[in-house]
Amino acid sequence: MASAVPKACVPVAATDPLYILYTSGTTGQPKGVVRDNGGHMVALKWSMKAVYDVDQGDVFWAASDVGWVVGHSYIVYAPLLKGCTTVFYEGKPVGTPDAGAFWRVISQYKVKTLFTAPTAFRAIKRDDPEGKFLKDYDLSCFKALFLAGERSDPDTLKWAENKLKVPVIDHWWQTETGWAIAANCLGIESMPVKYGSPTKPVPGWNLQVLDGNCQPVADGDIGTLAVKLPLPPGTLPTLWQNDDRFKSAYLEEFPGYYTTSDAGYIDEDGYVYVMARTDDIINVAGHRLSTGAMEEVLADHPDVAECAVLGVADKLKGQLPVGFLVLKAGATKDHDQIIKEVVASVRERIGPVAAFKTATVVDRLPKTRSGKILRGTIQKIADNETWNMPATIDDPAILGEMEDALVKIGYAKARV
Repeated sequence: MASAVPKACVPVAATDPLYILYTSGTTGQPKGVVRDNGGHMVALKWSMKAVYDVDQGDVFWAASDVGWVVGHSYIVYAPLLKGCTTVFYEGKPVGTPDAGAFWRVISQYKVKTLFTAPTAFRAIKRDDPEGKFLKDYDLSCFKALFLAGERSDPDTLKWAENKLKVPVIDHWWQTETGWAIAANCLGIESMPVKYGSPTKPVPGWNLQVLDGNCQPVADGDIGTLAVKLPLPPGTLPTLWQNDDRFKSAYLEEFPGYYTTSDAGYIDEDGYVYVMARTDDIINVAGHRLSTGAMEEVLADHPDVAECAVLGVADKLKGQLPVGFLVLKAGATKDHDQIIKEVVASVRERIGPVAAFKTATVVDRLPKTRSGKILRGTIQKIADNETWNMPATIDDPAILGEMEDALVKIGYAKARV
C-alpha cells in the first residue's frame, strides 16, 4: 500500500465485457452470460424510473443475492447509476429472527420500493398468514412491491396486495436479458393488474408467441415466447467463449428471434402470461397442458403455501401431472383431504383432460439459491433417470426428501 501508485480510470468500449454471470443452471448446464458496458448502463438507468418509478435520492431495495442477475442489476448498478440509496441485506425473509424481517428493513431505512422473488413472500405468508408482524412497523414510506424470478402465483400476489396496501407488480425477465422483458411500468403508465400476468412488454421488446413453425399464434393460444430481433440494450451479446452455443441456444430454433425458452400466451388486451418453461408444457394424451396453470389452482387452496406440478412419464398417456404441496404453518386439515380438494379443483377449473389425480404433501421444495424450483431434477428422479446434483441447489438434502415422497406415491425407485 505504501509504495502503490494511483492509477487513472481505464476507458473501455461500450461493447467491452463488463461481467460474466452463469445462469442458475436449472438445465444442469449453466451458461456464461456476457454483459456489455454501454447498453447495460443505459437500460438499467432508464428502467429505474420507467419501470420502478424511483428517482434520485429514493431508497431502493432488491432483496436478492448480489451474485445473481437481480443483485448485479438492481443491488449494484441500476440504483447507483440513478443516484438512489441501495440496501444490501443478507438473510432470509423468515427466521432472521422472524417473518417481520422485511418490514423491519423497510421501516428502518425508509425503503420506497422493494424487489424480491415470490418465494420470499410465500415463505412470509406460510409463517405469518395473518400478517401480524406488519403491525409492528411504520411502512408509510413504502410505495410498491415488485416480484420476479419465477411465476408469481395469483394467491401470493393478492395476499401481498391485501396486507401491504400498495401496488404489487409481477414482472418477467431472465439472466440473459439483464432487465425486464414485460412489466407494469409504473413510471410511464400504471396499468390495471391482471393476476397471473407480468402485464405488457416493456418498450424495446417486440415480444411474440410462436408455434413450432415460427408462426405467430392466435391471441390466448400457448406457444413459445420469443423476441423479434434486434434485442434492446442491456441484453447478452454472447456466451463467454462460446458463440456457437449462444446461437444454438437462443437464435436457431426461431430464425430472426431470440427464444426465451418460456411458454405462454398474450391475451386480446396485449397482456403477457408466462405459464412455464417450454420443457414444463406437458403432453397428456395429445393435449398440450401448462403445469403453471395447474399450480395456480393448487396455490388457491387456503392451506397451501407453495406448490409445484411436473409431468412424469406414463406408458398410456405419455405424461401425467404430479403435484407437490407445501402447507401453511398451522394447517391442521388431514393431508388426504387437502389432496382430494386440490384434485377436484383442477378437474373443475382446467377439466378432466388434465388427468390430475396425484399429489403429495412435502415439507419443502428443492430450489436454486435464487429461488427457482428444480423441476427438471425432480422430474428425472420421478422418471428414474440419471440426474446430477445441480451446482446451484440451496440445500442438497431436499432432493432425498423428494425421492422419498415420489417413492411413497408410486414413482421413483426406493434407494438401495
